Order: sequence, then C-alpha cells, then structure tokens
Amino acid sequence: MPESSIEARVAALLTEHNLQLGIAESCTGGLMGHRLTDVPGCSRFFRGGIVAYSYEIKETLLSVAHQTLLQYGAVSAEVAVQMAIGARQVFHSDYGLSITGIAGPGGGMPGKPVGLTYIALAFDGGTVWQKHIWHGTRAENKNQSVEAALQFLLDTILTGEGALHVGV
Repeated sequence: MPESSIEARVAALLTEHNLQLGIAESCTGGLMGHRLTDVPGCSRFFRGGIVAYSYEIKETLLSVAHQTLLQYGAVSAEVAVQMAIGARQVFHSDYGLSITGIAGPGGGMPGKPVGLTYIALAFDGGTVWQKHIWHGTRAENKNQSVEAALQFLLDTILTGEGALHVGV
C-alpha cells in the first residue's frame, strides 16, 4: 500500500495522536473497513466497523431512531449522523464515521437519485456531515464514498473543523 494513500495518511494521523476510530457503513458494504484494515498496524487506531444495511440493524446495533428512518429514510443526513454517533458509542472511539447512500445502478427515486451519499463524523467537537452525488458505476460510487469519508475524517482532524454540508 502506498504511504500516500488516504487510508495510510489517516492511519498515521490517528496513530500519531493516539486516536481511535469506529465506523458504520451501509451502501459501501464494508469497503471502508477493508481499506482501513489493509494498513499494517491498523489495530492501533481502528476499533471496528458495522455494515448496517437494513433498518433493523441500523436501529438495534447503532441506535438509529426508528422515527428518524421513517421520517427521513435511510439515505439522509439525519440517519448518517445517528449512525456516526452510534459507531462512536458502540466502539468507544474518539471518532465515529458513517456512510449511507444509493450506490446504484437502481434504487434512486424522486429527490434521492442514484449516487446520493451522506457521510457523517461524530467526535468530541460535535457532529458534522457531507452530502455528495456521484455519477459513476456502483463500484465507482462506493469507492468515491470511501475516499470522501476518509478525506473528511483527515480534514476534520487536521483543521478541527467540519463542514455542515458540502459537495453536490
């Protein structure tokens, strides 16, 4: 793995500051966890991840409120935020990072197109989120989501700030 990869940079920064990460993924199906665990020594910073595809798993393992899922749907900023908070709590980590979206090629609907993805990050400073709409294949959308999530984490740690919503 190249030392310049986003996951290697995230690993170095988290390890340097003795910070722990827990993740929750939906549309990426474990890809973020896979990429993080490709980094040698990942056990120094990576606590674990949950692939929460169904409403039931989002509710029971990540404490996403049933009402939030009904009101906003699984692909929403509100659910992404609750997933990130849940991951942080479940894994007793400094950061909880989540991804939920519509990878495609099907599944889009009015107001929620294929490629729509929300990323959220929970930490001591609060919770921040991003919205993206990707226009690639299913694999490309999943990869872009993971890249964006890891970059969001990296930027937030480096600046101590997060954007309420960016991208589109």
